[in-house]
Order: sequence, then C-alpha cells, then structure tokens
Amino acid sequence: MGTPIGDLGMLKLNAELLFLAMAVVCALLGAIFDVRSRRIPNFITLPGILIGLCLHLILGGWHQLGLAALACLICGSIFLVFWLAGGMGAGDVKLMAAVGCLAGMPGVTYLLISTALAGGLMAIALALWRGRLRDTFMNMGALAIHHRFEGLKPHPSLNVANAWTLRLPYGLAIAAGSAVTLCLLVVQR
Repeated sequence: MGTPIGDLGMLKLNAELLFLAMAVVCALLGAIFDVRSRRIPNFITLPGILIGLCLHLILGGWHQLGLAALACLICGSIFLVFWLAGGMGAGDVKLMAAVGCLAGMPGVTYLLISTALAGGLMAIALALWRGRLRDTFMNMGALAIHHRFEGLKPHPSLNVANAWTLRLPYGLAIAAGSAVTLCLLVVQR
C-alpha cells in the first residue's frame, strides 16, 4: 500500500522542520559557549556536522546527504573568508558550517542572510552600547581600504586578535539567524 502524495509532502516538511530545529539547537549551544567563554568548542561543531550528515542520509538518502555536505561547504566557505581576513574566530566558521549542514540546502540562503542581518544589527547595538558607533564606522572604512589593497590579509590592528577592538560573540548572530530561518519556514508553510 503506497503513501498518498499529500503525506509525502508532509513528511518532507516535517523533515525540513526537524533539520532546522536541530540547527537552532546546535547554534544555541554554540552561542551559550561563545558568550560565556568567547570560544565555540569542537565538541559542539563536529557532532553537529556528523549528526547533520547522518540525519540527512537516514531521512533523505544519498542525494540529501550530498546536499547537506554542500550546505556545510557553502556556509563554512563564506564564513572562512571572514576568518582569513581576521574578522571572526575559527569557532564561528565551524559553527556556521555545522548549522548549514544540519539545516540543509533549502535553508542555506535564508540562514546566511538572516545571520548576516542579525550580526549587523547586534554589532550596531554593541557599538551604541559601548559608545563607539562613530569609531566603528570609521574602522569599517579603514578595513574596506585595507582589504581593497591587501586582499584577505588581516588588518594589523583591526582584527579579533586585538583585545581593544569590539568583539561580538558571533554565535549569538548564528543562533538568531537559525531561529529566524526556522520561523520563516514555519510561516511559509
């Protein structure tokens, strides 16, 4: 006895919700550690990637596994550029790769955009809170000029290794972006 077409659609939707819910859980765990210790440990990111790959394989087969690996690669590669430029920590890159792997390809675009927007809003709020909004915008200009001529080479002083620069625990932005992506999927369906 076969499954009705409507039931297949519901199963797919439930799987997508499960994938995104797992991505939110992983991102929240990473955000908690990021806020507390300014680090995102490998014992969150590596299992996130492995669980994502296994879930996609079990629930969607080899094709879905490949798409999850591609989502991991896309999210990780985009954030790797910012790490290479000195703008974020390696834990942020690994967390984004894990969250992308868990979410899968259908959520990657929303995940990247909502995470970037959340990060931007949080950065502005942090700069306002610390009374350094003007300095932050001036530094953004200096970074743009630096990277135009130096490529991805980190700026000598405006990077995450410098203790006096404003540093946002970006795990918070990844968690917010994941939650927004899950909410968008729920609203769309």
